[in-house]
Amino acid sequence: MVRLNRIYTRTGDDGTSGLVDGSRRAKHDPRFEAVGAVDEANSALGWARLALAPGDNLSHIGRIQNDLFDLGADLATPGEDFAPSDMVLRIVPAQADWIEARIDALNETLEPLQSFILPGGSEAAGRVHIARAAVRRAERAMVALAVDEPVNPAALAYVNRLSDYLFVLARAVNAAGSGDVLWQPGASR
Repeated sequence: MVRLNRIYTRTGDDGTSGLVDGSRRAKHDPRFEAVGAVDEANSALGWARLALAPGDNLSHIGRIQNDLFDLGADLATPGEDFAPSDMVLRIVPAQADWIEARIDALNETLEPLQSFILPGGSEAAGRVHIARAAVRRAERAMVALAVDEPVNPAALAYVNRLSDYLFVLARAVNAAGSGDVLWQPGASR
């Protein structure tokens, strides 16, 4: 268990922050951009969770939020060894597999899409869509980081599956898809 006695350390006052390996980098470094985007996605998911009803996969959202902290720790640990250990948190393929199973289970309750959908429908679904968009931003930041530095492939798969899960969850929250707002291409011309 992590124990934080003091929140401020003053070590970041110079515009740098520390990674798990003890190295320091500028706060605008692509690795911190990815970590920060994951944190934003987790916050958006927490906000969405507040609007979900008890039957709307709340326990799944709690597990995912915990996984997102693990993902932040994974990203804050530079290197090419992506094997988890007692001292190193890494996302593992089983976490993306778990999300895929949740997607499949939710999808069974939904009518097939006949059009793209607009984010919204209900407040809860709208918040889930905001979280989905934040997860997509985190994925883009992780892919950008991967151009120059190794990024755990299981972490990339996880974040990709997570945005898919949130899309399907938003549809499920919208009365099993019947409350979806359909895109009508060119409707305002």
